[in-house]
Amino acid sequence: MAGTRRNASTAGKVALVTGGSRGLGAATARRLADEGARVFVADLHPPGAGHGIDERITVLRGDVTDLADMSRIVEEVAGKEGRLDIVIANAGVAARGATLRASSPPRIDQLFDVNVRGVLNTIHASLPRVIESKGRLVLLSSVFAYVNGTETIPYAMSKAAVEQLGRGLRVELAAHGVSVTTAYFAMINTDMIRQSVDEDPAARALLNGLPKVLHKRISPEEAARAIVAGLRRGDARVVRPRRWSAVSALRGVLAPVMDSRMAGDGKVQRIVASLDAREGEDLLTS
Repeated sequence: MAGTRRNASTAGKVALVTGGSRGLGAATARRLADEGARVFVADLHPPGAGHGIDERITVLRGDVTDLADMSRIVEEVAGKEGRLDIVIANAGVAARGATLRASSPPRIDQLFDVNVRGVLNTIHASLPRVIESKGRLVLLSSVFAYVNGTETIPYAMSKAAVEQLGRGLRVELAAHGVSVTTAYFAMINTDMIRQSVDEDPAARALLNGLPKVLHKRISPEEAARAIVAGLRRGDARVVRPRRWSAVSALRGVLAPVMDSRMAGDGKVQRIVASLDAREGEDLLTS
């Protein structure tokens, strides 16, 4: 589904990307800069000069969990450029696999603070400026918004919340001329995936239970191209790899089948038992 401003140019637009100094955020910022946008990234731990950030991109230190801090950043960008056209709420964290019983409440709170409250703060802070420019919002959800979240329940919950936020905002902001795109990615080759999946035997074993066709990974650059193309077209959804679109479309049928299968699978239950022995895990940035 697409909006009315198909293939609108991003050249000359002012863009803000949260969590934009590494991984997918950095790739998206570079893609926007390649297309002629004036790009700012906000990150809690921005790298120093000469550490891989494109010189065309302005890096600001900011905490998405702090609404006042995000408001400061938005006004700094708008004050310098006179406008804000594009906001990409990319900042997020994940935790190494553990059952809910083995996940510490403080870690769950921290994950929700970044993945849910952080997105809300980004939207709340930027919305007046984006409405003023009839701009574009992009929210980063995940295929975990609609697949079983075993061993990463809090993360899956947070991405389902972002999905609902994106869907609701697309309706609420339509009359203001603001386009809202929600992006759903599977596994992107970032440090977060390498640490949370490749270096975790339990996570790899659970992944192997999915059909092989769904194992494909994409690069941050491929995901970034999809995000920027989607926001230019005003798409409601961006899904990569594309094969996950079918899983989303059929979620009402597939979800209960997969849930029942996993609940009755002895191998899955043995993995779950091993994950029960884990305690609160460190969070991993995206």
